[in-house]
Amino acid sequence: MSLEIKVPPVGESITEVVLSRWVKNDGDVVEMDEVIAELESDKATFELTAEQAGTLKTIAAEGDTLAIGAVVCKIEDGGAAASPKSEAESPKSDAQAPAAVAEVPKTQDSGLPTKDSYASGTPSPAAGKILAEKGIDAAAVKGTGVDGRITKDDAVKAEAGKKPEAPKASAPVAVAAPAGSRGERREKMSPLRRTVAKRLVAVKNETAMLTTFNEVNMKPIMDLRGKYKDQFKEKYGVGLGFMSFFTKAVTEALKDFPAVNGRIEGEELVYNDFADISIAVSAPKGLVVPVIRNAESMSLAQIEKSVLELALKARDSKLTLEEMTGGTFTITNGGVFGSMMSTPIINAPQSAILGMHNIVERPVAEKGEVVIRPMMYVALSYDHRIIDGRESVGFLVRVKQLLEDPARLLLGI
Repeated sequence: MSLEIKVPPVGESITEVVLSRWVKNDGDVVEMDEVIAELESDKATFELTAEQAGTLKTIAAEGDTLAIGAVVCKIEDGGAAASPKSEAESPKSDAQAPAAVAEVPKTQDSGLPTKDSYASGTPSPAAGKILAEKGIDAAAVKGTGVDGRITKDDAVKAEAGKKPEAPKASAPVAVAAPAGSRGERREKMSPLRRTVAKRLVAVKNETAMLTTFNEVNMKPIMDLRGKYKDQFKEKYGVGLGFMSFFTKAVTEALKDFPAVNGRIEGEELVYNDFADISIAVSAPKGLVVPVIRNAESMSLAQIEKSVLELALKARDSKLTLEEMTGGTFTITNGGVFGSMMSTPIINAPQSAILGMHNIVERPVAEKGEVVIRPMMYVALSYDHRIIDGRESVGFLVRVKQLLEDPARLLLGI
Protein backbone atom coordinates (compact mmCIF):
# COMPACT_ATOMS: atom_id res chain seq x y z
CA MET A 1 0.00 0.00 0.00
CA SER A 2 1.27 3.47 -0.85
CA LEU A 3 0.48 6.94 0.48
CA GLU A 4 0.34 10.04 -1.73
CA ILE A 5 2.21 13.08 -0.38
CA LYS A 6 0.60 16.31 -1.56
CA VAL A 7 1.56 19.98 -1.43
CA PRO A 8 0.19 21.26 1.91
CA PRO A 9 -1.51 24.66 2.35
CA VAL A 10 1.25 27.12 3.30
CA GLY A 11 -0.59 30.46 3.41
CA GLU A 12 -3.88 32.09 2.54
CA SER A 13 -2.54 33.95 -0.51
CA ILE A 14 -0.29 31.16 -1.83
CA THR A 15 -1.79 29.04 -4.64
CA GLU A 16 1.31 27.35 -6.02
CA VAL A 17 4.86 26.43 -5.05
CA VAL A 18 8.02 25.31 -6.82
CA LEU A 19 9.75 22.04 -5.96
CA SER A 20 13.19 23.55 -5.42
CA ARG A 21 15.10 20.46 -4.21
CA TRP A 22 14.69 16.78 -3.43
CA VAL A 23 16.39 16.05 -0.12
CA LYS A 24 15.80 12.33 -0.61
CA ASN A 25 16.15 10.45 -3.91
CA ASP A 26 13.72 8.14 -5.66
CA GLY A 27 13.89 4.68 -4.07
CA ASP A 28 15.33 5.90 -0.76
CA VAL A 29 13.91 4.48 2.46
CA VAL A 30 12.51 7.32 4.60
CA GLU A 31 11.35 7.55 8.18
CA MET A 32 8.17 9.11 9.56
CA ASP A 33 8.40 12.96 9.64
CA GLU A 34 11.77 12.94 7.84
CA VAL A 35 12.36 15.86 5.46
CA ILE A 36 12.16 14.62 1.86
CA ALA A 37 11.96 17.83 -0.20
CA GLU A 38 12.01 21.63 -0.12
CA LEU A 39 9.17 23.71 -1.54
CA GLU A 40 9.60 27.38 -2.41
CA SER A 41 6.74 29.87 -2.53
CA ASP A 42 6.82 33.55 -3.44
CA LYS A 43 7.45 34.39 0.23
CA ALA A 44 9.47 31.63 1.90
CA THR A 45 10.92 28.13 1.68
CA PHE A 46 9.11 25.19 3.31
CA GLU A 47 10.09 21.61 4.11
CA LEU A 48 8.02 18.65 2.95
CA THR A 49 8.09 15.72 5.37
CA ALA A 50 7.22 12.04 5.04
CA GLU A 51 3.81 11.17 6.49
CA GLN A 52 4.75 7.52 6.95
CA ALA A 53 7.84 5.34 6.85
CA GLY A 54 8.58 3.48 3.64
CA THR A 55 10.19 3.77 0.22
CA LEU A 56 10.04 7.09 -1.63
CA LYS A 57 8.60 7.14 -5.15
CA THR A 58 9.07 10.60 -6.69
CA ILE A 59 6.50 11.98 -9.13
CA ALA A 60 7.29 15.69 -9.54
CA ALA A 61 10.72 16.84 -10.68
CA GLU A 62 12.92 19.62 -9.34
CA GLY A 63 11.83 22.94 -10.81
CA ASP A 64 8.20 21.89 -11.32
CA THR A 65 5.50 24.40 -10.37
CA LEU A 66 2.86 22.61 -8.28
CA ALA A 67 -0.58 23.77 -7.18
CA ILE A 68 -1.63 23.43 -3.56
CA GLY A 69 -2.92 19.88 -3.14
CA ALA A 70 -0.95 18.46 -6.09
CA VAL A 71 0.74 15.07 -5.62
CA VAL A 72 4.49 15.42 -5.12
CA CYS A 73 5.44 11.79 -4.47
CA LYS A 74 4.29 8.49 -3.05
CA ILE A 75 5.62 6.54 -0.10
CA GLU A 76 5.24 2.77 -0.34
CA ASP A 77 5.16 0.67 2.79
CA GLY A 78 8.25 -1.02 4.17
CA GLY A 79 8.02 -4.09 1.91
CA ALA A 80 8.24 -1.97 -1.22
CA ALA A 81 12.00 -1.58 -0.95
CA ALA A 82 12.55 -5.29 -1.58
CA SER A 83 10.08 -5.60 -4.48
CA PRO A 84 12.57 -4.87 -7.32
CA LYS A 85 14.81 -7.73 -6.18
CA SER A 86 11.87 -10.12 -5.95
CA GLU A 87 10.80 -9.33 -9.49
CA ALA A 88 14.31 -9.82 -10.77
CA GLU A 89 14.58 -13.28 -9.19
CA SER A 90 11.07 -14.46 -10.09
CA PRO A 91 12.01 -15.97 -13.53
CA LYS A 92 14.24 -18.54 -11.81
CA SER A 93 11.39 -20.08 -9.84
CA ASP A 94 8.49 -19.64 -12.31
CA ALA A 95 8.10 -22.09 -15.16
CA GLN A 96 6.29 -19.44 -17.25
CA ALA A 97 9.07 -16.88 -16.74
CA PRO A 98 11.01 -17.51 -20.02
CA ALA A 99 8.07 -16.29 -22.12
CA ALA A 100 7.75 -13.15 -20.07
CA VAL A 101 11.47 -12.49 -20.20
CA ALA A 102 11.47 -12.85 -23.94
CA GLU A 103 8.98 -10.01 -24.26
CA VAL A 104 10.90 -7.53 -22.10
CA PRO A 105 13.69 -6.80 -24.61
CA LYS A 106 11.06 -5.96 -27.22
CA THR A 107 9.60 -3.27 -25.02
CA GLN A 108 13.03 -1.93 -24.23
CA ASP A 109 14.24 -2.04 -27.86
CA SER A 110 11.20 -0.11 -28.99
CA GLY A 111 12.44 2.89 -27.00
CA LEU A 112 9.04 3.39 -25.34
CA PRO A 113 8.15 3.01 -21.66
CA THR A 114 5.87 0.25 -20.49
CA LYS A 115 2.15 0.81 -21.20
CA ASP A 116 0.96 -0.08 -17.74
CA SER A 117 2.99 2.72 -16.08
CA TYR A 118 0.80 5.48 -14.67
CA ALA A 119 3.40 8.09 -15.73
CA SER A 120 4.36 6.57 -19.08
CA GLY A 121 4.74 9.30 -21.71
CA THR A 122 3.30 11.95 -19.38
CA PRO A 123 5.30 15.20 -19.20
CA SER A 124 5.86 17.04 -15.93
CA PRO A 125 4.26 20.53 -15.73
CA ALA A 126 7.57 22.21 -16.60
CA ALA A 127 8.26 19.75 -19.44
CA GLY A 128 4.74 20.10 -20.81
CA LYS A 129 5.08 23.87 -20.98
CA ILE A 130 8.38 23.65 -22.89
CA LEU A 131 6.96 21.11 -25.37
CA ALA A 132 3.83 23.21 -25.93
CA GLU A 133 5.85 26.36 -26.59
CA LYS A 134 8.01 24.55 -29.14
CA GLY A 135 5.15 22.65 -30.78
CA ILE A 136 6.60 19.22 -29.99
CA ASP A 137 4.23 16.30 -29.47
CA ALA A 138 4.81 14.54 -26.14
CA ALA A 139 4.31 11.18 -27.90
CA ALA A 140 7.49 11.81 -29.88
CA VAL A 141 9.62 12.28 -26.76
CA LYS A 142 11.14 9.43 -24.82
CA GLY A 143 10.78 9.94 -21.06
CA THR A 144 13.73 9.10 -18.84
CA GLY A 145 12.01 9.93 -15.57
CA VAL A 146 10.34 7.62 -13.08
CA ASP A 147 8.16 5.04 -14.91
CA GLY A 148 8.82 6.75 -18.25
CA ARG A 149 7.74 10.24 -17.15
CA ILE A 150 8.94 13.04 -19.45
CA THR A 151 11.15 15.36 -17.39
CA LYS A 152 12.10 18.97 -17.99
CA ASP A 153 15.53 17.80 -19.17
CA ASP A 154 13.89 15.48 -21.72
CA ALA A 155 11.85 18.40 -23.09
CA VAL A 156 14.90 20.65 -23.36
CA LYS A 157 16.86 17.94 -25.20
CA ALA A 158 13.94 17.32 -27.55
CA GLU A 159 13.84 21.02 -28.31
CA ALA A 160 17.58 21.06 -28.96
CA GLY A 161 17.27 18.04 -31.23
CA LYS A 162 15.07 19.94 -33.69
CA LYS A 163 17.43 22.88 -34.15
CA PRO A 164 19.98 21.20 -36.49
CA GLU A 165 17.24 20.75 -39.16
CA ALA A 166 16.79 24.52 -39.61
CA PRO A 167 19.99 25.17 -41.65
CA LYS A 168 18.90 22.60 -44.29
CA ALA A 169 15.81 24.63 -45.17
CA SER A 170 17.27 28.11 -45.06
CA ALA A 171 20.85 27.29 -46.11
CA PRO A 172 22.29 30.58 -44.87
CA VAL A 173 25.58 31.86 -46.16
CA ALA A 174 28.41 30.99 -43.80
CA VAL A 175 29.52 33.95 -41.71
CA ALA A 176 32.73 34.08 -39.71
CA ALA A 177 31.99 33.67 -36.01
CA PRO A 178 32.96 36.66 -33.84
CA ALA A 179 35.90 36.21 -31.52
CA GLY A 180 35.23 35.53 -27.85
CA SER A 181 32.46 33.78 -25.99
CA ARG A 182 28.87 34.20 -27.25
CA GLY A 183 27.15 31.96 -24.71
CA GLU A 184 24.11 32.93 -22.70
CA ARG A 185 22.37 31.38 -19.73
CA ARG A 186 18.65 31.34 -18.97
CA GLU A 187 17.12 30.68 -15.58
CA LYS A 188 13.49 30.53 -14.56
CA MET A 189 12.54 33.31 -12.15
CA SER A 190 11.96 32.08 -8.63
CA PRO A 191 8.57 32.74 -7.00
CA LEU A 192 10.27 35.23 -4.67
CA ARG A 193 11.83 37.15 -7.56
CA ARG A 194 8.55 37.21 -9.51
CA THR A 195 6.68 38.58 -6.52
CA VAL A 196 9.33 41.24 -5.80
CA ALA A 197 9.22 42.33 -9.46
CA LYS A 198 5.43 42.66 -9.46
CA ARG A 199 5.32 44.56 -6.17
CA LEU A 200 8.04 47.03 -7.14
CA VAL A 201 6.33 47.87 -10.43
CA ALA A 202 2.99 48.22 -8.61
CA VAL A 203 4.51 50.64 -6.10
CA LYS A 204 5.95 52.82 -8.87
CA ASN A 205 2.60 52.87 -10.68
CA GLU A 206 0.20 53.20 -7.73
CA THR A 207 1.94 55.63 -5.36
CA ALA A 208 3.04 59.25 -5.60
CA MET A 209 6.60 58.36 -4.63
CA LEU A 210 9.12 61.10 -3.96
CA THR A 211 12.59 61.07 -2.38
CA THR A 212 14.30 63.63 -0.16
CA PHE A 213 17.98 63.54 0.83
CA ASN A 214 20.24 64.66 3.67
CA GLU A 215 23.67 63.83 5.01
CA VAL A 216 24.81 62.67 8.43
CA ASN A 217 28.13 63.23 10.18
CA MET A 218 28.87 59.73 11.50
CA LYS A 219 31.84 60.75 13.66
CA PRO A 220 29.88 60.96 16.98
CA ILE A 221 28.47 57.45 16.53
CA MET A 222 31.83 56.05 15.37
CA ASP A 223 33.55 57.60 18.39
CA LEU A 224 30.89 56.16 20.72
CA ARG A 225 31.22 52.69 19.17
CA GLY A 226 34.98 52.80 19.36
CA LYS A 227 34.85 53.70 23.06
CA TYR A 228 32.26 51.18 24.23
CA LYS A 229 32.11 48.35 21.65
CA ASP A 230 34.25 45.94 23.70
CA GLN A 231 32.28 46.52 26.90
CA PHE A 232 29.00 46.33 24.97
CA LYS A 233 29.88 42.97 23.42
CA GLU A 234 31.16 41.59 26.72
CA LYS A 235 27.93 42.53 28.51
CA TYR A 236 25.34 41.70 25.83
CA GLY A 237 27.12 39.09 23.70
CA VAL A 238 26.53 40.98 20.44
CA GLY A 239 28.43 43.65 18.52
CA LEU A 240 27.37 47.30 18.48
CA GLY A 241 26.61 48.20 14.85
CA PHE A 242 25.13 51.15 13.01
CA MET A 243 21.74 49.51 12.41
CA SER A 244 20.69 49.75 16.06
CA PHE A 245 21.40 53.51 16.10
CA PHE A 246 19.44 54.08 12.89
CA THR A 247 16.54 51.92 14.06
CA LYS A 248 16.37 53.74 17.39
CA ALA A 249 16.59 57.14 15.69
CA VAL A 250 13.79 56.18 13.28
CA THR A 251 11.47 55.03 16.07
CA GLU A 252 11.98 58.32 17.92
CA ALA A 253 11.38 60.39 14.78
CA LEU A 254 8.20 58.41 13.99
CA LYS A 255 6.72 59.61 17.28
CA ASP A 256 7.06 63.21 16.09
CA PHE A 257 5.85 62.49 12.52
CA PRO A 258 3.15 59.77 12.74
CA ALA A 259 2.15 60.13 9.07
CA VAL A 260 5.50 58.57 8.08
CA ASN A 261 4.47 55.50 10.09
CA GLY A 262 1.01 55.30 8.51
CA ARG A 263 -0.56 53.85 5.37
CA ILE A 264 -3.53 54.27 3.06
CA GLU A 265 -6.32 51.66 3.06
CA GLY A 266 -9.01 52.50 0.53
CA GLU A 267 -10.23 55.97 1.44
CA GLU A 268 -8.89 55.85 5.00
CA LEU A 269 -5.56 56.84 6.56
CA VAL A 270 -4.27 54.36 9.13
CA TYR A 271 -1.84 55.62 11.79
CA ASN A 272 0.11 53.19 13.99
CA ASP A 273 1.05 53.91 17.60
CA PHE A 274 3.78 51.26 17.40
CA ALA A 275 6.86 50.88 15.19
CA ASP A 276 7.41 47.52 13.49
CA ILE A 277 10.64 48.18 11.60
CA SER A 278 11.35 46.11 8.48
CA ILE A 279 15.06 45.54 7.83
CA ALA A 280 16.01 44.77 4.21
CA VAL A 281 18.40 41.79 4.15
CA SER A 282 20.16 40.26 1.15
CA ALA A 283 19.51 36.49 1.16
CA PRO A 284 20.79 33.76 -1.21
CA LYS A 285 17.46 33.72 -3.11
CA GLY A 286 16.91 37.47 -3.17
CA LEU A 287 16.02 40.45 -1.02
CA VAL A 288 13.86 39.70 2.02
CA VAL A 289 12.49 42.14 4.61
CA PRO A 290 12.06 40.60 8.10
CA VAL A 291 10.38 42.71 10.78
CA ILE A 292 11.49 43.82 14.26
CA ARG A 293 8.26 44.06 16.28
CA ASN A 294 7.72 47.01 18.64
CA ALA A 295 11.21 48.36 18.03
CA GLU A 296 10.21 51.60 19.78
CA SER A 297 10.35 49.81 23.15
CA MET A 298 13.70 48.08 22.57
CA SER A 299 17.18 49.01 23.76
CA LEU A 300 20.18 49.15 21.42
CA ALA A 301 21.26 45.69 22.61
CA GLN A 302 17.82 44.17 21.98
CA ILE A 303 17.72 45.67 18.48
CA GLU A 304 21.20 44.32 17.67
CA LYS A 305 20.22 40.83 18.83
CA SER A 306 17.03 40.92 16.75
CA VAL A 307 18.89 42.10 13.63
CA LEU A 308 21.50 39.34 14.02
CA GLU A 309 18.88 36.64 14.56
CA LEU A 310 16.82 37.67 11.53
CA ALA A 311 19.91 38.02 9.32
CA LEU A 312 21.05 34.47 10.18
CA LYS A 313 17.58 33.09 9.44
CA ALA A 314 17.53 34.93 6.10
CA ARG A 315 20.92 33.50 5.17
CA ASP A 316 19.70 29.96 5.91
CA SER A 317 16.26 30.55 4.28
CA LYS A 318 14.54 29.86 7.60
CA LEU A 319 12.40 32.99 7.88
CA THR A 320 8.69 32.36 8.43
CA LEU A 321 5.83 34.26 6.82
CA GLU A 322 4.99 35.90 10.15
CA GLU A 323 8.55 37.25 10.42
CA MET A 324 8.31 38.97 7.01
CA THR A 325 4.85 40.56 7.16
CA GLY A 326 3.28 43.50 8.96
CA GLY A 327 6.05 46.11 9.07
CA THR A 328 5.18 49.81 9.31
CA PHE A 329 8.49 51.36 8.13
CA THR A 330 11.55 49.97 6.30
CA ILE A 331 15.29 50.60 6.58
CA THR A 332 17.63 49.43 3.80
CA ASN A 333 21.43 49.68 3.85
CA GLY A 334 22.97 49.85 0.40
CA GLY A 335 26.14 51.19 1.94
CA VAL A 336 27.37 47.70 2.78
CA PHE A 337 27.71 47.14 -0.99
CA GLY A 338 29.39 50.51 -1.60
CA SER A 339 26.34 52.53 -2.68
CA MET A 340 27.00 56.28 -2.58
CA MET A 341 23.42 57.45 -3.15
CA SER A 342 20.15 55.88 -4.29
CA THR A 343 16.37 56.31 -4.21
CA PRO A 344 14.92 53.26 -2.43
CA ILE A 345 11.46 52.03 -3.46
CA ILE A 346 8.69 51.97 -0.86
CA ASN A 347 7.84 48.57 0.64
CA ALA A 348 4.04 48.54 0.14
CA PRO A 349 1.67 48.95 1.93
CA GLN A 350 4.05 51.09 3.97
CA SER A 351 4.38 54.77 3.13
CA ALA A 352 8.11 55.41 3.58
CA ILE A 353 11.55 53.80 3.50
CA LEU A 354 14.93 55.07 4.74
CA GLY A 355 18.03 54.32 2.68
CA MET A 356 21.49 54.23 4.28
CA HIS A 357 24.61 54.58 2.12
CA ASN A 358 28.37 54.33 2.15
CA ILE A 359 30.41 56.26 4.74
CA VAL A 360 33.00 58.42 2.99
CA GLU A 361 35.43 60.92 4.46
CA ARG A 362 34.71 64.31 2.91
CA PRO A 363 35.67 67.94 3.63
CA VAL A 364 32.87 69.79 5.43
CA ALA A 365 32.55 73.19 7.05
CA GLU A 366 32.32 73.32 10.85
CA LYS A 367 32.38 76.63 12.76
CA GLY A 368 33.98 78.44 9.85
CA GLU A 369 36.68 75.82 9.26
CA VAL A 370 37.04 73.03 6.70
CA VAL A 371 37.47 69.65 8.38
CA ILE A 372 37.42 66.03 7.24
CA ARG A 373 34.47 64.01 8.55
CA PRO A 374 33.04 60.54 7.84
CA MET A 375 29.81 61.46 6.04
CA MET A 376 26.84 59.37 4.93
CA TYR A 377 24.06 60.35 2.55
CA VAL A 378 20.61 59.25 3.70
CA ALA A 379 17.48 59.11 1.54
CA LEU A 380 13.81 58.99 2.49
CA SER A 381 11.40 57.79 -0.20
CA TYR A 382 7.79 58.45 0.74
CA ASP A 383 4.24 58.37 -0.59
CA HIS A 384 3.27 61.98 -1.19
CA ARG A 385 -0.43 61.05 -0.94
CA ILE A 386 -0.16 60.68 2.85
CA ILE A 387 3.14 62.43 3.71
CA ASP A 388 3.64 66.10 2.91
CA GLY A 389 6.98 67.62 2.03
CA ARG A 390 7.20 69.38 5.41
CA GLU A 391 6.75 66.06 7.25
CA SER A 392 9.23 64.15 5.10
CA VAL A 393 11.96 66.76 5.44
CA GLY A 394 11.23 67.24 9.15
CA PHE A 395 11.42 63.49 9.75
CA LEU A 396 14.78 63.16 7.99
CA VAL A 397 16.20 66.19 9.82
CA ARG A 398 15.09 64.67 13.11
CA VAL A 399 16.86 61.41 12.28
CA LYS A 400 20.00 63.38 11.39
CA GLN A 401 19.90 65.27 14.72
CA LEU A 402 19.56 62.06 16.73
CA LEU A 403 22.41 60.34 14.89
CA GLU A 404 24.79 63.29 15.17
CA ASP A 405 24.07 63.56 18.89
CA PRO A 406 23.64 59.93 20.10
CA ALA A 407 23.04 61.07 23.69
CA ARG A 408 19.56 62.17 22.57
CA LEU A 409 18.74 58.53 21.78
CA LEU A 410 19.38 57.59 25.40
CA LEU A 411 17.70 60.62 26.91
CA GLY A 412 14.75 60.72 24.48
CA ILE A 413 15.11 64.44 23.69
